[in-house]
Amino acid sequence: MRSFLRPRVLVAALATLTLAGCGFSGTQTQAVQGTAAADTSQRIVVDNFRAPVANWAIESDAAYILSLSGCLETLTRFDQAQGKVVPMLATEWKQTSPLDWDFTIRQDVSFQDGTPLTAESVVASLNHVLDAKVPARAFNRTMVSSVSAVDENTVRVSTPAENPLVPYRLASVNTGILAPAAYKDAEVDPFGHCTGPFTPVSEKAKQSLTLDRNENYWGGEVQLAGAEIRFITNGATRAAQVQTGEADISLSIPVASLATLKGTAGVTVLGADSPRTATLYMNNGRAPLDNIDVRKAIRDSLDLEALAASVYEGAALPATGPFAPSEPWAGEAQEQHKQDLEGARALLEKAGYTADRPLEIIAIVERAEFADVAAVIQENLKNIGIPLSIQAKEYASAEPDVLAGNYDMLLSQRNRLIDIADPIGFLTADYTCKGTYNLSHFCDPEYDRIIAEAAKTVDTNERYKLYAEAGQILQDKAVNAWLVNEQATDAVRTNVLSYVQDPLSRYVLTAKTAKAAS
Repeated sequence: MRSFLRPRVLVAALATLTLAGCGFSGTQTQAVQGTAAADTSQRIVVDNFRAPVANWAIESDAAYILSLSGCLETLTRFDQAQGKVVPMLATEWKQTSPLDWDFTIRQDVSFQDGTPLTAESVVASLNHVLDAKVPARAFNRTMVSSVSAVDENTVRVSTPAENPLVPYRLASVNTGILAPAAYKDAEVDPFGHCTGPFTPVSEKAKQSLTLDRNENYWGGEVQLAGAEIRFITNGATRAAQVQTGEADISLSIPVASLATLKGTAGVTVLGADSPRTATLYMNNGRAPLDNIDVRKAIRDSLDLEALAASVYEGAALPATGPFAPSEPWAGEAQEQHKQDLEGARALLEKAGYTADRPLEIIAIVERAEFADVAAVIQENLKNIGIPLSIQAKEYASAEPDVLAGNYDMLLSQRNRLIDIADPIGFLTADYTCKGTYNLSHFCDPEYDRIIAEAAKTVDTNERYKLYAEAGQILQDKAVNAWLVNEQATDAVRTNVLSYVQDPLSRYVLTAKTAKAAS
């Protein structure tokens, strides 16, 4: 393991994103390529940081891979630059009653198998997601009561309660639309059944996905002949491959590799603020972490300023809670976290904590820096008498035990706007009593009441106030320890044209993505 006591160096020039309207918005960063011309015979290699864990089930995280690959498309799309939901496979929508939203389906769109996009095919695809055994976090029966065809061009989404964010939910990649032929024999087959600019043609399980140009794409001429998406969980490997030219785009570059890449000819490093916070998840349902004073002691033992300066080399900011201070739903300015070892020891004594066994922390290997973060936390907890063991795991292998509650602590990061470009998705899935992604196993009736009220609040400012109240409960109860607000950092070869970074990790390959001649 490399030392985590590296000098404080700002290693990347990071573009600033702002927050406005109903969700996360701001300036996307784009590689500069001068006047190079696109060579439409070129193919591209993208290194992604994870592989699909549930085959290609659209309700699972596999939908993110199909979306960034330029295969899967949704009715609406959240436009980062404009900070609002814009048309995609739907051209317009309106709320026709307090419980009903009607979406007009784009005409003259065909699936890659040649069948037409119709209201009926959209209904069938969305109902498949609603009926999934493991529901999608952003689109499930708790917030959508039915999807039906009003006529051949109109789809109606009905909700059990007034829901002002239905267009945002339809921008979730988990609501991607596939052709009817994709749903056969209880399996999902996206190959040749998407509507996007690229069609999958082959895969190597847990290794790569190969795609060809969709010659009949409704959105215009596709500039690349095809692409390969590689599933590379090791961050150092992703960085090395874009450095040597083996990959053209590498996503989620670890901090330790940034200085080298910034000094590499032929590589551009793109960075942007993201709604992503590195988090020490604590199992609130398992002793001794079911005791709030033990959780507060762990949180108070951490030196977040030193963590940000050393492991993250100053390219991340110490967290003040579950939200970044700049987010409009963060509420009043949060106090900067300060390490308090004496107070932490007093809390452990109050809790009656005894170190009868080492607590285990799982460090997700997809984030290379988490090995060093875990070492810092181990040293911090040692100072208050809590022994800690560290186990490195790929997220896919850790998730079943974590969701089942068979763990102590987990080092991971969650993009709180990834499911839906509004905090309601994150706050519901991750922290409500019945949340489908409640890794912390936290349950609080007052918190659930606030989230239920926020979900039906039309006024944006009032909804944000409720989010702030919910966030304060999470902070007051020390549900988790939020460590640093991270940056989204990609590395791109300079012969890649028209690549626009998406901090929400949904779009990478588009019809406009191109490559200059070798």
